[in-house]
Formats: sequence, structure tokens, C-alpha cells
Amino acid sequence: MLVLVAARPTAFALTAVIVIVLATLLASGSNLAGASGAIAAGWLAVHQVPLVIGKTSLGLLPLLPTGLLVWLTGRECARAVEPDSSRADLGWIFGAALGGPLLITAVCLAVAEDASGVIALQPPNTLVAFGWVGCLHLVAAACGIASRNRRRVFTLLRMPSWAISGTFGAGRAVLRLLVGATAVTVVSFFAHWSRIGDSYQAAGDVAGVLGLTLLSLAYLPNVAIQAVGVLVGSGAQFGDASVGVFSVVGGPIPAVPVLAALPTGPASWWWPILLVIPAAVGVLGGIDSARTSSDRITAPWATLTSAGLAAVILTVLGAFAGGALGTFGHVGLDLPVFAVVTFAWLAITGYVGLVFARLFLVPVGAPVTEYEEDDDYADDAHDDEYVDAEYADDEYEEDEYADDDGYYDDYEDYHGPDLEVELDGELVEEQPALAVTGSTSSGDTIPDIVDAEVVEADLPESDPVDGR
Repeated sequence: MLVLVAARPTAFALTAVIVIVLATLLASGSNLAGASGAIAAGWLAVHQVPLVIGKTSLGLLPLLPTGLLVWLTGRECARAVEPDSSRADLGWIFGAALGGPLLITAVCLAVAEDASGVIALQPPNTLVAFGWVGCLHLVAAACGIASRNRRRVFTLLRMPSWAISGTFGAGRAVLRLLVGATAVTVVSFFAHWSRIGDSYQAAGDVAGVLGLTLLSLAYLPNVAIQAVGVLVGSGAQFGDASVGVFSVVGGPIPAVPVLAALPTGPASWWWPILLVIPAAVGVLGGIDSARTSSDRITAPWATLTSAGLAAVILTVLGAFAGGALGTFGHVGLDLPVFAVVTFAWLAITGYVGLVFARLFLVPVGAPVTEYEEDDDYADDAHDDEYVDAEYADDEYEEDEYADDDGYYDDYEDYHGPDLEVELDGELVEEQPALAVTGSTSSGDTIPDIVDAEVVEADLPESDPVDGR
């Protein structure tokens, strides 16, 4: 299992990089002299390691391959976790999740150093490369292990109930904002459909069209995260150009289809209506906090925790989604402004939703939905299976000590030699002649009525038992 944790996600990612690099080189008619350096650069780019090609800095890297790799690593780590895994076992899983990628990174750094004389690729800083790779796989392993048994994680962290509710609320808020931003991006694509066709004119043949399409899909999560900045009002920057719900500043942008959704004209009067989306997300978060926590109007701890944690997660995603892009300059969000504005939206509107829920939907004192009953704990079926398997050997004990009638023949042997049992039997009524209800072949009569009284002595460490 540890070998699979270390090798399988790494093998999938490296295979995909090799296939894409070779297909690109063959489609463009280039020779394969710099294939090894391109593969090393592709592996580092998947892990968001900034690259320098010639004199051009490339810090804006696609998030879709990175997200898939993180998901694969977390899924593999979740499979390796057993219900009775100790801390040492979890440490081995973390070590395996880090060992394989770090080994491949060391090889890629050596290959990039050697290929720098063939292709215009400057080897990245070694500590930066190992740091990015290690952090990504460490986060992926932690998320995978935590998703396997959330109750144990919450128990180890000793989190209060309002913090647990706020954690789940933050996840829901981030997901809702990303879904809303993606929907707005898709609508903008359809609104600027003619510009998408213009961006494909420089593609040339079918291979160029396919390459631009794959590149746009790989950068789609970056665009969606930056669209979240537009929705909350902080705006997104594309070099000299910027986009917001209140203003648009023109400037050169890369000619890729995914950026055809950017508006070019002045801001329309109805664009501020888009601010309803983060407001609605905040209100829903406050209602969820009222239903899943003991938040009161005077103590909205779960609501504030949800808003703060969601702002932190989105700020980290915004840092990943942006970066330097050659001559275009910096592309991304103004992270300090984005973090403050996002927290303000989710905290203020979340409190409004909490007040509404406490006054009209879920009054104080009403039963709330505990986090143990959440659907996210559906994976605890594995624990139930383990419990069933653990206690399934009860039949073995019964078969070992019980006879055909289900009674124990040797009570002392079963319970141990220290347990003494005394039985006192007394026949209280005996008749010399009883009615004959049957006979044997020899003519002996068979009595069918026996009245007996059995008196059991007091058992050790138990109450006196008198059976009649």
C-alpha cells in the first residue's frame, strides 16, 4: 500500500507530462533533442514551480493539472488509511506520499540543469522546487487522511462544536462562490462568442486548435478564481488591464480562448447586480450556521469562523491562480484587498442570515443538526464494517464451549479455574408409583412427571440467585 501511495499518483502525472510533451513536439515538427528538458519543466510546472524560459518569467501556471494531481494523491492516501491506524502508520503514509514526488523532483532538477545547454530553460531554485512539491503533496495527504475519518481528526484537534460547524460552512461557502464565478464566466463566454473565434485564427492547423483548447481548459480554474475577485468587488488584474464590476481598464491580454470572456468596454450599469451572488452565499452560510451550530445573535462564533476560514482558503487559491506572465506583467488578484473584502461580505451577510434564521426559521433552543449526522460522514461505513468483522468471532466462542443444545458442558473450564460453582439439588416430592405413559421393550415404565428444586449457591462477585 505504501508503494502505491508513493508511486501511483507520481506515475500518472509523469506519464501525462511525457505524452503531452511528445505530442506537442511531434505536432510542431520539432526534433526531440530537448524532450527531456521539456518533460522536467512540465513536471515542475504541474507543481506550480515558477520557471524562467530564456528571459521570460512564467509564474502564471495552470491549476487544472495541479488540482488533479492533488486529488489523486489525497485519494490514494485515503485508501491507505485503516480504521485502527496508529500515528506511526499515518506517519508512514505521509512519508510515502512525499517520498515519491520528491525523488522525481530531484531527477527533474538534474535533467533541467543538464538540458539548459540545449533549450532556453533556466534551472529553478532547488529549495523553491522542493518546497512547492513538498507542500502540495503534504496538503494532499493531510486532506485525504482527514477525509477518511473526520471524527478522529476533530477529536485529536479538540475542536469545539462551533469551530467544526464553521469549518464545514467555510467549505460550502468556497464551493458556492466558485460555482457562481464559473457560471458567470460561462455566460460571458457566450456573450463574447465572436471573440472566441478570433482567438483561434492564429492557431493554424488542427493541432494548433487542439493545443489552444487544452491550454484554455487547463487555465479555466485560474479564470474562475479571478472571477470570484470580480464578484466580491475587488477586481482582477491582467497586466496593465483590470476588470471589476465598477470599472474596466483596457490593455493587452494574451490571445487565448479562455480570456475571450473578459469584457472590453466600459462597465455597464447593471454589473453591480453581480454583488448579489456573494451576498446570497453569505446569507446561506448564516442560515446553515443557525441550523448546524448553537450560534446565537450575541455570539456568532461559527458564522465568523466560516467567513474567516473561507477568506483564507480563497486567498490561498488566489495566490496559486496568479503570477508573472512574461511581458504582460502580473496576472491575478490584489490579495490583501481580496481577503478583506471577501471576509466582510461573508461575515456581514452571514450575520444577517443568522439573525433571520434565529428569528423566523430556527429559534434559539431548537434542536440543531450535529456534524456527526452530516452526509459527509457516509464513509464511516468502513468503520461499521470493521466493527462487524471484529465481533464476528462470537460464533467461534459459542461453538467452542457450547454443546448441541447451546449449553456449556464445562462451566469451570470456560470461565477459568478460579470460579467455584456449587449446585445443591433436592427432590421435594417423590412418588413410588406414577402413571405410565409409555414402556420400553423390557416393560419398564417411563414417568413423565418430575418435580425438582435446584438451589444455586451465591456466585462470586454477583447477586444471590435462587432458581425454582
